[in-house]
Amino acid sequence: MDRLNEDRAWRFSRDTQEQPSLGRMNGSVPVLANGSWLRRLLAFLGPGYMISVGYMDPGNWATDIAGGSQFGYTLLAVILLSNLMAIVLQALSARLGIATGRDLAQACRDHYPRPVSFVLWIACEAAIVACDLAEVIGTAIALKLLFGIPLVIGAIITALDVFLILLLMRRGFRALEAFVIALLLVIFVCFGIQIALAAPPVQAVLAGFIPSSQIVTNPAALYIAIGIIGATVMPHNLYLHSSIVQTRAYPRTEEGRRGALRFAVTDSTIALMLALFVNAAILIMAASVFHATGRTDVQEIEQAYELLSPLLGAGIASTLFAVALLASGLNSTVTATLAGQIIMEGFLRLRIPDWARRLITRGIAIVPVVIVTGLYGEEGTARLLVLSQVVLSMQLPFAVIPLVRFVSDKQKMNALVIPAWLKILAWVIAAIIVVLNVKLLVDTVSGA
Repeated sequence: MDRLNEDRAWRFSRDTQEQPSLGRMNGSVPVLANGSWLRRLLAFLGPGYMISVGYMDPGNWATDIAGGSQFGYTLLAVILLSNLMAIVLQALSARLGIATGRDLAQACRDHYPRPVSFVLWIACEAAIVACDLAEVIGTAIALKLLFGIPLVIGAIITALDVFLILLLMRRGFRALEAFVIALLLVIFVCFGIQIALAAPPVQAVLAGFIPSSQIVTNPAALYIAIGIIGATVMPHNLYLHSSIVQTRAYPRTEEGRRGALRFAVTDSTIALMLALFVNAAILIMAASVFHATGRTDVQEIEQAYELLSPLLGAGIASTLFAVALLASGLNSTVTATLAGQIIMEGFLRLRIPDWARRLITRGIAIVPVVIVTGLYGEEGTARLLVLSQVVLSMQLPFAVIPLVRFVSDKQKMNALVIPAWLKILAWVIAAIIVVLNVKLLVDTVSGA
């Protein structure tokens, strides 16, 4: 009761919260009140790596490969910019969850009128489906490359991952985090080896991190750039992070919240630097292997798989690529399931069994994959994959604007309201996202 009363000190227009975010998992992971800084940090490590999964899921692969093969190292600046934006936005998401005891979905439902809240929920669900679509395609492609399973059959097999999720969730939140971190290490090692094999020119790589006017003036480059932003700054991750930071059993006091925020931001920043390495590695590999040899037409994951070993002269290169892709697809299922649960419960206060929620979402994602594969062949899934990332980018303003608004409100955040400089930076990031999306819409409608 004391905790509930304390949470209600952080005011929203309507106080509709009935239970903590993620139910029994909320406050389930013990943390050290004393001890060395490193030991206390280790207790908080985990949520950052779970949200980093969304920043290196199969959707990133398609946009990074297309960007690297067509434009060389030019779009590395976009990856760096989007990663820095992600670090800021995820820090704000963690701040909201820790300061208010609400996740972003609960905060939106409590603050906005029901019609607005409903529209935001629909936008979130669209983002979840787009994310799941990328996971279905990526995992199905990996199964085909490694085991020769047809793409349609592989897409259907991905529905079985619900049993993996249920098993992990029954073992507690730390089991989920351990699974995610193990697969992240697999991805990191695979790409570390591939970058060593590709041996890209360091000077050209560093130059790619400097922004170029071509990114904005070239419609094709802008399309892929927005896809990269959509694949990197994931809207559902903002809802996810604001919830899972609350799994730590830190004291729900002002001092306890301040300490938890410091460790949560450190955790997410370290994890997102790992995501930066992976995303940059995919684009660098595509630029050094495909663009440098004149293969600017490589846009599909299967093309990259087939050409990697011959062009690098190492048979293991393609296998490492496929293994990392499978690990990425499996990893993303965990965070997509949790995000879907958080969004549905937060906006609608509707609880359905985890397996039912997962099967519904995955079923919606499987249908377009089967249809597109049947109508246009397997090459059509590559376009569908890139399109899913652009759809994700289009949903970003619906998550970013409420988030920035909430963390800037002293009545809601009390002592943890963001300072003026961070408020300005956050609104600048939101403006960049909106402007890029408007330009994409204009170019698409005008046929530019």
